[in-house]
Amino acid sequence: MASTSSSPLLLLLLLLLLLGLEVWSYEAPEDKEDVFARKACPAFLTFTNAAYLAGVTVELPCHCKPQQVQSVVWFSRKHLGSSEETRALTDHHGNKLLDTSQVPHSGDLQSRFSIRLFSLLIFRAGPEDSGIYICGSSHKDFFYGYDLDIQEARVRRFTPRFTPERNNKKLKVRKGTSSAKPLYRVFTSFRPWSVCDRCGVPGEQVCVGLCYVHSNFLHIRYRWANQTVASCGSGAVPRTFRLQKQSRVWVKLEVKNCHVTCPAQAPPSSKLLALMAFLGYSSASLPVEVPVFYLNHPADRVLTLGCPRARPNMAVAWDRGSVPIYRSKHLAASNISATPSRLLIDTGHHLVFKPAKSQDSGVYYCWLQGRRAAEIRLLVYIHLGRGQSVTSHPDFQTAVNTVLKSYAAMTAVFCLLMFGRAGVRHLRDTAQTHVD
Repeated sequence: MASTSSSPLLLLLLLLLLLGLEVWSYEAPEDKEDVFARKACPAFLTFTNAAYLAGVTVELPCHCKPQQVQSVVWFSRKHLGSSEETRALTDHHGNKLLDTSQVPHSGDLQSRFSIRLFSLLIFRAGPEDSGIYICGSSHKDFFYGYDLDIQEARVRRFTPRFTPERNNKKLKVRKGTSSAKPLYRVFTSFRPWSVCDRCGVPGEQVCVGLCYVHSNFLHIRYRWANQTVASCGSGAVPRTFRLQKQSRVWVKLEVKNCHVTCPAQAPPSSKLLALMAFLGYSSASLPVEVPVFYLNHPADRVLTLGCPRARPNMAVAWDRGSVPIYRSKHLAASNISATPSRLLIDTGHHLVFKPAKSQDSGVYYCWLQGRRAAEIRLLVYIHLGRGQSVTSHPDFQTAVNTVLKSYAAMTAVFCLLMFGRAGVRHLRDTAQTHVD
């Protein structure tokens, strides 16, 4: 019996060896040079200007650190704050937020900040997160710094048709300057249009324009690719320019329609098909490469869904089942009516429910760079808070009516079955009486 049961396993191993599938082998990677050893930290700490649109997940990598430092600590402070107001975001292990009162919407560290491979991740960054971020050690040694500027889009526009020519920069000269040459110029720098967020079906493209300022009076410690250009909310901009309120007008988000065909996918290898045929499976049994996630969320609370592995510069789309959710419809509705939509896609490509309802339960698909990336099965359940009774819920009367109607229907069916059974017995007894 032992030899008979082990024969299929031996045949499978022999087939794998013949096909050359090295599924059991593992080769340890060779020792590589430390990436931090190739880049020395600057002797004079400067701050790299980084501007993002509000709502995105920002990643700030620590580009340099001494090799003997095994964990980093991230420090932050506001642009106009003093050095005494600098706070530590993480402890020396890099996984604990010391000041949890500054975390909005949740007291959980992982909901807003995280440390991965010495990089600081800020989930759904907002304008309140703008400031100075420094990568250092627990001994207050500073290695690398960022001048983070989170800008909120006040102007959102839907472009139904593509305009091939447009200015990449819009300039504005400061008013009230006595000299002929202005002190600064404000312009909107548009990034390239994203790829179509869907393939095979109508999709959308997004273009983001951020506010920048050009001046010869910028602070030298805040550097960018150009020493005379910085984002409008950067700490390099002098306070006398007063761009904090005016810069909101220059931040733009544009959306346009698109339609592209899906690229042909490579067929599965003949070795894999032969192995599946040997095991008794067909090519239709190949697993789908879209991961499935399950999420439960209480009703009447704000819910935010994010697409896995999404980056700020990637094209993201959302579908509810087979129905696409378009940004253009939301922008058109917001321009007509003042009532905000309960379901929308924010500027960070998140699907936001304000708030989530029980009827929102279902299957949602996330597209990433034109391909389906994830399937999210959402269940929104009714949640009763402390001090609330079942009768106080707005859907209580509807639930009672549904239960009563169901009970009445089942009672009617039961009575019909009983009357039918009694009628059949009466007819059978009558027939037997006539025969006798």
